[in-house]
Parts: sequence; structure tokens; C-alpha cells
Amino acid sequence: MILKTIIFSTTFLAITACLLWSSAFVGIKIGLPYTTPLHFAGIRFFLSGIIIVPFAGSFKRYAKTVRTNVKKILVLAFLTMFVQYSLFYLGLNMVPAALAAIIIGSGPLFIALVAHFSMPDDRLTMTKLSIFLLGLSGIVLVSLGRNSFSSVHGASIIGIILLILNNTISGVGNVIVARDGKNIPPLILSSSTMIIGGGSLFLFSLLVEGIHTGPKPFRYYAALSWLSLLSAAAISIWYILLKRPKVRVSDLNFWKFLIPVAGAALAWIILPDEKPALVAISGMSIIAVALILLNIYKRRQNRKSVLLQNPET
Repeated sequence: MILKTIIFSTTFLAITACLLWSSAFVGIKIGLPYTTPLHFAGIRFFLSGIIIVPFAGSFKRYAKTVRTNVKKILVLAFLTMFVQYSLFYLGLNMVPAALAAIIIGSGPLFIALVAHFSMPDDRLTMTKLSIFLLGLSGIVLVSLGRNSFSSVHGASIIGIILLILNNTISGVGNVIVARDGKNIPPLILSSSTMIIGGGSLFLFSLLVEGIHTGPKPFRYYAALSWLSLLSAAAISIWYILLKRPKVRVSDLNFWKFLIPVAGAALAWIILPDEKPALVAISGMSIIAVALILLNIYKRRQNRKSVLLQNPET
């Protein structure tokens, strides 16, 4: 019973989703040399959506739910799959690796800012902001410990803007799922958005990147299979958590600071050209401290809330 409670707890599931996402860095690095970014992402997410379909209930219920909520699903698919990943890959190619990693790693802070202005019960206090900035400082150190920092040129400015927009749209997507997608079962929502968004991204890639034919090595298909499976699991878990009544968008997304940490650790283990650096390990320690501080802060806030509701206790 205790084990079941732990496994289905928000903290455990959030960490699981982030650990799955962290392995994407290695999978992308293995598979991307054999194709182009948007093409690869489009196939990956389309397959992820297909994988979820058998677990989302009867096909009749699935189709009826999609028809009933088609506008919300199309908006979410367009924003979180098509626009977000187009901005992500376009920006990534214009910005130095270390700077790109820092901006992408700052995603939880941008999501918290979006939630602050969109969700009345998810305000960003000064204490919470300070903890987020502490976590972000850890991301900076992890990023600088893995990549050399080169100069920023004209194209980099555009890339920085694109990556910031990517982070902002990620926040909008999280808010939409938490606030407006409550009547759509999470597995149907994650599956349908990935099928529509991934398919659209793939078709768009044919226009801008051309058609890719010819045989590919086993390592490409292994990477694509893993990326599709992890996206299916991680995004579905995230949608389930966003729909939980007492889960705040900003608090949940703070766990995403773990993604670059675990991604760096996996890269050090799996990829021969990746080696740990002291500055990156220092950044990981700072992120761990920030996570502990946030959980202490959340517990104190929960106690205050209970006392306000039951002053006699």
C-alpha cells in the first residue's frame, strides 16, 4: 500500500517523466546525424501518439472525445507540437550550445511566469522566484560545464528570441492543459495532440527540409523507437499530473530542472566524447538544493493553508 502511494505520488511521477525526457538528449544525438531536425521530431511525435491509442480506451470513445473537443486539441497540437518544436530547432541552430542549453533549461521559470499571469491560484512570490533563480544558476553551471561558450552574433539574437518564445509557448501549453483541458481524458489528449502535431510537423518538414529516402542504420531506428516510447510515456504522465486538482503548474514544472542534470549524467555514461566537469557537478548540487528548498516552501504553504481553513486547530 505504501509502495503504491509512493509510485502514484505527484513527486515520483514528475521525477519519472523528467528522467525519461532527460534521455532524449542522447537519443537525439544518436539519431539526428541520419536525418533532419523537423523530420525526425515529426515522425517521433506521430509515433508517440499512435503508441498511446491502445491505452486510451475504446476507439469509439476516443473518436467521440476528439470530435467534441476538436478546437482545444487543435490549438494545443498547433502550439505545443508544431510551433514549439519548430521554434526549438530553428533557435537551436542559431545559438551557441552553452547559451542554448541555458535558455532551454530556464523553461521552468518562464512557465512559472506564464502561470503567474494566467492561473489565479499559482502566484509567483519573491521566495518562490528566488528559489527558481537559484535553480537557474545551477542550470547555467551545468550548461557551461558541458559546452564551451562562444561569442553571440547577429543570428544568435534571433535564435535567443526564438528559444524564449519556445519556453513561453511551453508555459501556455501547460496552462491550457491544466485550466481548459479538464474534460478531456489525459491519454486521449496527449495521444491526439501528438498525432496531429507530429503529423503536421512532418508534413512541414517535407516543405522546408525536403524528402529523405534511403536506408538508415539500426542505431537510427533504435533511437527513434526509444524517443517515441519515452515521449508517449512522459507527456502522458505530465498531462495526468497537470490535471490533478492540487497540482500547481509552476511547482510541477520546477522538476524540469532535473532534465539537463540527468541528461548530462546519461551523456557522460553513454557518449564517449562527453566527460564530467567540476563546474557542471557544482551546478547539479545547486539544483538539488533548490529542489529541497522548494519542497520545504511548499510544505510550509500547505500548513498555512490548512491553518487558515481550520483556525481552531
